[in-house]
Amino acid sequence: MAERSWRRASVRVRTTAAAALVVALALLLGGIALVLLVRGSIRDGLQSTAEQRATELADQIERSGLPATPSADDADDNDEDIDEDDEPDELVWQVSDVAGSVVRASPPLERPLPTDDSDRVDVAGADHAYLVVTEDAMSDGQEYVVSVAVSLEDVEESTAALVVPLAVGLPVLVLLVGATTWVATTRALAPVERIRREAEQITGDRLDRRVPEPPARDEIHRLARTVNQMLGRLQDSHIRQRQFVGDASHELRSPLASIRQAAEVTLAHPGALPDDELAETVVEEAARMQRLVEQLLLLARADEGTVARADNDVDLDDLALTVARGARRPGLRVDTTSIGPGRVRGDQASLTQVVQNLVANAVRHADRIVAVAVRDDGHAVDLVVEDDGPGIAEEDRQRVFDRFVRLDEARARDAGGSGLGLAIVREIVEAHDGTVEVSSSPLGGARFAVRLPVS
Repeated sequence: MAERSWRRASVRVRTTAAAALVVALALLLGGIALVLLVRGSIRDGLQSTAEQRATELADQIERSGLPATPSADDADDNDEDIDEDDEPDELVWQVSDVAGSVVRASPPLERPLPTDDSDRVDVAGADHAYLVVTEDAMSDGQEYVVSVAVSLEDVEESTAALVVPLAVGLPVLVLLVGATTWVATTRALAPVERIRREAEQITGDRLDRRVPEPPARDEIHRLARTVNQMLGRLQDSHIRQRQFVGDASHELRSPLASIRQAAEVTLAHPGALPDDELAETVVEEAARMQRLVEQLLLLARADEGTVARADNDVDLDDLALTVARGARRPGLRVDTTSIGPGRVRGDQASLTQVVQNLVANAVRHADRIVAVAVRDDGHAVDLVVEDDGPGIAEEDRQRVFDRFVRLDEARARDAGGSGLGLAIVREIVEAHDGTVEVSSSPLGGARFAVRLPVS
C-alpha cells in the first residue's frame, strides 16, 4: 500500500521527499561523525595529560622516592574543600603498593583509584566519570603503582554543547532543503504543466496547434520540440489522409457515374444502346474501378508498412521482357535490346507491378518509341524505362511520385490514368530497399531509373 501511494504521488512530492531524506541521512551521519570526532579528540587530550602526569610521578618516585604526604593543614583544607564543594579536583592521583594499599594520594579519596587503566571510573563525590591511567615505579626495591585520574567533564560538556545545536539546526536545515527543492521543482515543472494544458486542447480537428517551447535549451525544451514535430507529422498525415479520401472518392465517382449513366439510358430508352455496347461499357468501367480499388488498397498497406516483401530470387530481366512484349499501341515501338541479366531479391508480384506501371506510363506518353533496359553492375540492378514523349519538367520530378498527381490535367482521365501508378512504384521500390528517380531521356522524353540491390 505504501509503495502504491508513493508511486501515485506527484513528481514534486517524490522529488522533495527524496531530497529531504538524502540530506537528512547525510546530515545525521555527518553530525554523528562530528560528535564522535570531537569526543575522541578531547578524550585523547585528557588521556595524554593523565599519562604525562603519571610518568612524572613515576620518575619522581624512582629518583627521589615517594612524593611528600600532604600536610595536615593541607589535608584539612582539602577536606573542607571536599565538604564544601563536594567535588574532587579535575586531576587526582594516588600511589599504591603491590598489596593495593594507598601510600600516597592527592587529594585523599573516599575510595581508592583502580590500579589498572580504565576508560570510565566513578569517583566518590564527583558528578562526572574519570579516566584512569596507571604507571609502574620502583623505589628502594619496592614496587609501586601510580594511578592518575582525569575528569571527563570537558568531554561531556563539549558533547552536550555540540549535540544541542545539531539537534535544533539539522531539522531546520532539512526543512530548508525540502522547501528549496519544492520551489525549484515547481518552477522546473511549470513548463510541463503548460505543455500538458495545451496538449489537452489538441484534437483531431485542431492539429495545427502547438505546445509552448520554453526558452531554456534543456530536456523540457527538447521534449516540447519533439512533441511539436510529432504534431506536425500527425497534421501532415491527417491532411494527406483527407486528401487521399477526397481524391479516391473523386476517382471512384467517375466509373460509377459511367455505369449508372449507361443503365439509366437503357432503362429510359430500351434498345437505345445495343446489348454488346452496354456490356462493354459496364465491363470496362468495372475493370477500371477494380484497378483503382486495388491500387488504393496497396497504398493503404504501404502506409501501414505491410507492402509485400517476400525474400525470393526474381529475374528482373524476365519481368521486363514479358511486360515489354505485352505493351501494344498503334505506331509505337518498344525497344528491349538493352535488357541484360539481372537478378534481385524481393516479391515477384510487386516487382511485376513496378515494371508494368513504368512501362504503361511510358506507353501513355510516348510518341513513337519506348526503351526498356536492365543492367547489373555487380552492386545493384538498374531498371530503366524511357520514352520520346514531352518529358517531365525539373520542378515536377519529385511531385510526380505523389498520389493522384497528374501533370497533364487537360487530358481525359482515360488517357491520363488515376495518378497512382508512380506513387505505387515508389512505395514498392522503397520497400525493397531501392531507389527510383526521373530525369531527361536522350530520346527526348522522361527517363525513369529504378535501382535495386542484387540478389
